[in-house]
Amino acid sequence: MVLRKKLTVLLATVMMLAMSISAVPALAAPGKIAYSGHDGNDDELYTINVGGGGKKQLTDNSTDDDAPSYSPSGKKIVYSGRDAPNGDYEIHTINAGGGGKKQLTDNSSDDYNPDYAPSGKRIAYANYVFGGDEEIYTIQTNGGGRQPLTNNSSGDFYPSYSPSGKRIAYGHNAGPGGDAEIWTIQPNGGGRQQVTDNAHNDRDPYWGSQ
Repeated sequence: MVLRKKLTVLLATVMMLAMSISAVPALAAPGKIAYSGHDGNDDELYTINVGGGGKKQLTDNSTDDDAPSYSPSGKKIVYSGRDAPNGDYEIHTINAGGGGKKQLTDNSSDDYNPDYAPSGKRIAYANYVFGGDEEIYTIQTNGGGRQPLTNNSSGDFYPSYSPSGKRIAYGHNAGPGGDAEIWTIQPNGGGRQQVTDNAHNDRDPYWGSQ
């Protein structure tokens, strides 16, 4: 699962929430489901028909591959994969039928929970710097144009594009003694707006089509 690392007490709860996202399958427009499954050694990516059957393995290596998300066209899948057995997570894409693997990020921090923009031209994801906090970024599908959307001392995670592509929903941790709430932000980093406000954790937003 994503981010099995020793974290500070401040970020432990937030990172446990982030781990759960790899268990959520992604549905392609043609009716295939992409998911992460353990092969006995590590997590790999698979697709399967919505009625069962037709299981196909997309990745086969010695590192974890998690959190798949289809492109709007259904032709590509973006996911978070370790760059070494005990390395950090980076953002990758792969053809929906397998092959054509491309690494988009390459750094010493964890990049995970990617989500395609409706245009298919950019990908939003969360970045965790060890010893620091999580922030939301977007990147072009060719790996260029990396842009930070949030920059603060608390955790921002689980980005999800609106159907129009004009806003991104995400979870925001208020910091020590605080809870997680849902916020939205413009893809350029402006117009930050709080959506939920209570004494409990709200997390893992996903923007519906209606």
